[in-house]
Amino acid sequence: MREQGTRSSAGQGRAVQLDAFGGPDVLAVREVPVPQAGPGQVRVRVTAAGLNPMDWFMTADAETAARFGLSLPAGFGTDYAGAVDQVGEGVSGFAPGDRVFGGALSRAVADYVVVDADGGTAANEAHHTPDGVDDRVAATLTIAGRTASAALAAVAVGPDDTVLIGGAGGGVGVFAVQLARIAGARVIGTGAPSSADYLRELGAEPVAYGDGLADRVRALVPGGVTAAMDLHGVETVHVARELGVPDDRICTIAAQVDGVTGANGANAVPGALEELARLVAEGRLRVPVAESFPVERIRRAVEIQAGRHVRGKIVIDL
Repeated sequence: MREQGTRSSAGQGRAVQLDAFGGPDVLAVREVPVPQAGPGQVRVRVTAAGLNPMDWFMTADAETAARFGLSLPAGFGTDYAGAVDQVGEGVSGFAPGDRVFGGALSRAVADYVVVDADGGTAANEAHHTPDGVDDRVAATLTIAGRTASAALAAVAVGPDDTVLIGGAGGGVGVFAVQLARIAGARVIGTGAPSSADYLRELGAEPVAYGDGLADRVRALVPGGVTAAMDLHGVETVHVARELGVPDDRICTIAAQVDGVTGANGANAVPGALEELARLVAEGRLRVPVAESFPVERIRRAVEIQAGRHVRGKIVIDL
């Protein structure tokens, strides 16, 4: 086993844990034993962890947690970035000191995580962080980036499309808007009136959500929209149908609608995450970090993120 010196005290490190399912008030920062990398695994010294709605959704109650295989006491957070500091037997392709990012299901907000070196899911994986991508940005890519990639693939967005994106300024939306633009599509993005300039910066033409959305879209796009992604609820689905978009060109990520495809990160094509990181490194994809918090302020960070009005991503520094 190859190992760098750890930053823990007497084999201890910090981790956010919960002893009961619920809201931000159940989260606590604790000293825990530093995990050890077994065969086929690497241990990562985490420097940043990105938050997603999935994090608090799956720890909100026991029934939901069970669907994700979680039991108490549980950790928190999935997206992480940092550097390998221990390599288990049989691992090739990683060495102590390598910068990495990826997913560790409901345990990423911690000083150390152990993941499978050849893991291929957001629950348990590591990928090399390209030069030019800092750790805070790398820590935002796994869940939201993969989900956006899957949503675009579900509706086959291309250069001849005008796509309506509901929730365009949110954590998944910032990826979806830019990826659709990279694909050559025209993007109409819904959001609050106060977010109009922000959506323009991402590459979307803004339109206010709420009553009358279909009429506002018609005025903005007389020729009509050809595809739609609802990244918040169901409003965009209903509006897209009203505008004549067929169900096979509409997708959702946060709700289930009969006849409409549901997209999530698990549906993303192999290599989607590496492609996202490459686009960031090349300066073609920008990830707005709305705010970062020290791990001691995890409860406040989750409160803000769970409010669903964040422009971009919330990151925890470790």
